[in-house]
Formats: sequence, structure tokens, C-alpha cells
Amino acid sequence: MALFLQPDHSKGDANTIGGYMAVHGRPAAFEGSDGMSYSVAIEGQATGEANRPWGAYFLFMRWRRIGPQGVEGHLESDFLTFADSAAEAKQALGSLPLTAVRAELERLIAQRAAAEPPARKWWDAMRDE
Repeated sequence: MALFLQPDHSKGDANTIGGYMAVHGRPAAFEGSDGMSYSVAIEGQATGEANRPWGAYFLFMRWRRIGPQGVEGHLESDFLTFADSAAEAKQALGSLPLTAVRAELERLIAQRAAAEPPARKWWDAMRDE
């Protein structure tokens, strides 16, 4: 069961990805150009590089369209920000506007489509019968 929480705009700028998450108390979600729904998380990880030890990236979870609710796949960006700690790298990435996050999702969808031929959709198969 979903719980609706009123946005608290005192927690940040809802036009940035980090601010949106703070204001609304949940991850942002986008519909991709592939017709699928994606939620986005900001992740941090050690880079192994001495001059920029921590990086942050987006993890886009693709939600299942048919069947039981759940995650069906994901897309990951490269490191987009770097800092001396995971928290600093994630905070820097959180300052990106939602339009930039959406553009990164679309770039990853296009990159995946170029690398993998698209799977045949069930509605296309039904037309052949």
C-alpha cells in the first residue's frame, strides 16, 4: 500500500535530483524513451585512483511492466562526480538538475539499444498469429 507524503520544500531544491529525493522522501522516477519506467538512485564507490578516490554514479532501476511488481533490469552511468569521500561525491551528483538526469537516462537507453538488438515485444508477436 502506498503512502502519500506531502512534499517538504524546506529540505532542498526539488529541481535537482538530490533535492527532489529530500523534498519528496522517495527516489525520482522517469519514463524512458523505450516506454519503460525507471527509478534512480545515487551510488558512491571507491575508484582506486589516488587523486580522486571516490566517485558517484546513477543507478537506474527498470520496473517490470507485466506480471508481479518488481525490478526487471537496470542501467548504470559511469562515474559522473569525484571527491575525497563517498558522501561528497554523492552530494555533488545530487546537485544535478532533473533534466540532466533524464538526459543521462536517455543516453544510456540509446547506448543499450545500439549494443543489443531490441527484444521482440509481445504485442508484435501477437500480430503474427
